[in-house]
Amino acid sequence: MIYDVLVIGGGPGGYRAAERAGHYGLSVALFEKRALGGVCLNEGCMPTKTLLYSAKLYDYAKGGAHKYGVDATGATIDHAAVVDRKDKIVKMLVSGVAMQMKGAKVNVVKAAAVIKGKTANGFTVEANGEIFEGKNLIIASGSSAAVPPIPGLKESVAAGIGLTNREILDLKEVPKKLLVMGGGVIGLEMASYFNSVGSEVTVVEMMPRIGGLTDPDMTKLLQAEYEKRGVKFLLSTKVTAVNGNKVDIEDANGKSTLEADKILVSVGRRANSAEIGCENIGVYVERGAVVTDDEMKTNVPGVYAIGDVNGKSMLAHTAYREGEVAVNVIAGKKDRMTYRAIPAVIYTNPEVASVGETAETAAKKGLKFRETRLPLQFSGRYLAENEGGNGFIKLILDEDDVIIGACAIGNPMSEIIPALAVAVERRLSCNDMSKVVFPHPTVAEIFREAIINEVH
Repeated sequence: MIYDVLVIGGGPGGYRAAERAGHYGLSVALFEKRALGGVCLNEGCMPTKTLLYSAKLYDYAKGGAHKYGVDATGATIDHAAVVDRKDKIVKMLVSGVAMQMKGAKVNVVKAAAVIKGKTANGFTVEANGEIFEGKNLIIASGSSAAVPPIPGLKESVAAGIGLTNREILDLKEVPKKLLVMGGGVIGLEMASYFNSVGSEVTVVEMMPRIGGLTDPDMTKLLQAEYEKRGVKFLLSTKVTAVNGNKVDIEDANGKSTLEADKILVSVGRRANSAEIGCENIGVYVERGAVVTDDEMKTNVPGVYAIGDVNGKSMLAHTAYREGEVAVNVIAGKKDRMTYRAIPAVIYTNPEVASVGETAETAAKKGLKFRETRLPLQFSGRYLAENEGGNGFIKLILDEDDVIIGACAIGNPMSEIIPALAVAVERRLSCNDMSKVVFPHPTVAEIFREAIINEVH
């Protein structure tokens, strides 16, 4: 059989592409060597959010409920039970994806796939010793946690002391001391959870701030909040060696050694472009990432790359959209990918959400812009539900008052950021958005309040 589409990788991008192609009436084979859902459903987005929700409930119960007139004296958390619930949620989600594939008549092949070559009909892929042939090929092989070549680190991971995002989610016991290598999203979310459930957490970050490219005003407030809770941040500090549970670090003041029961390695991710046979058909790979254009096409006609493997935006929701674009193009429907308004969220407590330009990125691009900000306390709903919260929203406006970026810290910013993303993606001005009616009372109203202040 010659398939219309072969998809390598069953993560968010891969299964969305396979489902969309199937619903278009195209024949599809989807290859996944681990579990449907990829990193997102199994060891990333969904399991971490399950843990973090339990931690948020516990935070409120053990120290915050009394602010709202609720007595939760004696509240405890059972980490093993939290992990068991996480496993249940993951199983349900993976089963749901399997049902989606069945509904779209996708042939799911549970095996690693390797691209073997080109034929007159398209491309060949080998899986489980069997050759599959397809007219089009979508590479959606995802990414893996990066383990830098620090002396002793690989040995620590092999011994079970060093952990990646995969292993830390399956810990049945809470480590007394947790050292987090990397102050990016994964590191911060895991620092948040384990701090809540009782670990002594230290975050070691090479850069002078946490949160990567997130607006520094947001990350400063987030860091201050977690320092109040006991998390220690060592910024502008690098790990030089690991010896079992001992970690050698170096900063401007010199060298020292830390000890931890567990070490989370969260220093970034690398595209899974090796060992899948890209070289067998001449697919161009640059610095480990498969190069694509805005139709998700590679340099080889009929071959597309979506999700983490192309290195453009390693987020599940980006992969979803890239998968849709690739399949639409294959089906002859005009579509293009834009990265102007990709939302990003740090699911700590409080949450940090952003989309579009920051002041830093706008300045680097030479854009004419201005910032405006407003405390979340201007929202009655926020005040009612976030006693003592000091979050705020910030908008980045161009010279025509078009909203080109936005960020906010507070709860529940992850649920509000889509409205900001629409404004940025559609290039709406403050005047445009001021005419949209928001429901009252909602925390989302703060977006409109910030805009109204800018309408002249």
